Amino acid sequence: MSNILAEIIAKRKQTVARLKQHIPVQAWEMMPGFLKKTKSLRKILEAGTSTGIIAEFKRASPSKGIINDHADVPDVTAAYEFHGAAALSVLTEPLFFNGNNDDLMNAAITATIPVLRKDFIFDKYQVTESKALGADVILLIAACLKPGDVKDLAIFAKQLNLEVILEIHSEAELGHICSEVDMVGVNNRDLKTFSLDINRSIELGKKIPAGKIKIAESGIEDAQTIRLFKEAGFSGFLMGGKFMSSANPGAAFEQFVQKLKQG
Repeated sequence: MSNILAEIIAKRKQTVARLKQHIPVQAWEMMPGFLKKTKSLRKILEAGTSTGIIAEFKRASPSKGIINDHADVPDVTAAYEFHGAAALSVLTEPLFFNGNNDDLMNAAITATIPVLRKDFIFDKYQVTESKALGADVILLIAACLKPGDVKDLAIFAKQLNLEVILEIHSEAELGHICSEVDMVGVNNRDLKTFSLDINRSIELGKKIPAGKIKIAESGIEDAQTIRLFKEAGFSGFLMGGKFMSSANPGAAFEQFVQKLKQG
């Protein structure tokens, strides 16, 4: 595990431990979001009729620092959906990404497309919390979980009708993929150096088991890169910084989709 990832997980574990003391699981289970019917990202990506873009709301990141600290969640996510996003992604990690739970709830409350909770999940408590906050999909990161942990968390997510994206970064993490994982995301960014390598990810994508929906993550800057990933068998494309670094993320997304449609 890279130093930055280890630091994020250590801080997140402290936060979750405090949260457990103040909000029991039963309280999350009583929230309206916990009872709502979830929407399937896997089915949307399998159909292949959408843009495939999972458009992300992200205020900051360890690699880029502050990206956009003034954007309004409902405005941005509504624009993403209106202009053709296949799904929404919302960062909720507070210390390194400036995210929060309210961002997720505000995005999910009006969304008619699936919403991914992007965070560092290692505890079933967080899975229950994700459902209560309105998420339809959760992200599990192989770099900070053992294969058995991935399976246990994915099984629990299934019990709550949540879908699971497993994020991998290396060939060694292919062993984390299990039948309970709906989709596999390949992060183009090296977590140790923050460098990007599109070609390495395409090669790794070839080794993902047949039948698993493949999602490309990070570093997608133009429509041509999406076309390249599509040719390599990827169905989903998680993008955040490209749009959020603009003064008007919704307009930036609209322009990108127009270029994508132009072929």
